[in-house]
Amino acid sequence: MKLPEIENNMKKAVDATRRAFNTIRTGRANASLLDKVMVEYYGSPTPLKSLASISTPDATTLAIQPFDPTSLAVVEKAIMMSDLGLTPNNDGSIIRLNIPPLTSDRRQEFVKLAGKYAEEGKVSIRNIRRDAIDEVRKKEKNSDLSQDESRDLQDSIQKLTDKYVNQIDELLAAKEEDISTV
Repeated sequence: MKLPEIENNMKKAVDATRRAFNTIRTGRANASLLDKVMVEYYGSPTPLKSLASISTPDATTLAIQPFDPTSLAVVEKAIMMSDLGLTPNNDGSIIRLNIPPLTSDRRQEFVKLAGKYAEEGKVSIRNIRRDAIDEVRKKEKNSDLSQDESRDLQDSIQKLTDKYVNQIDELLAAKEEDISTV
């Protein structure tokens, strides 16, 4: 495994963590809250964002307008069944979701959830590091690399790991601040 490939995999882990953070409510309407909602559409689970246009008419409302008006009921049901804790208002053509302000207990829950997502991202990065270092050690054992080259590569891999773990820590700090801001 080459260093650019390792770095690319670590970037992907950071991006996945960022996407996970975007699904956490902060008290403001954000279309990415609905990224995980799957709708049972003609027998197959389909992401909501591919069945409807999602907009934010104001800071506390999400408007969902299905491309197929006949799917309004299944979209509404999918939102109710999701773990968002939001009740959809259906007016016959558009579903509106009112995003209530978060209570302090709910904010603490979301901060914990963000911490869990951050830890999953860090574990993913550490797994990439472990696999890469194992590969380097294997090459050193097979005499494909000298001890110095092996040590240099392992140091480079560790520096990449530290860099991307720090990025996740920064993302977590920003998300915690976002959640905690009333």
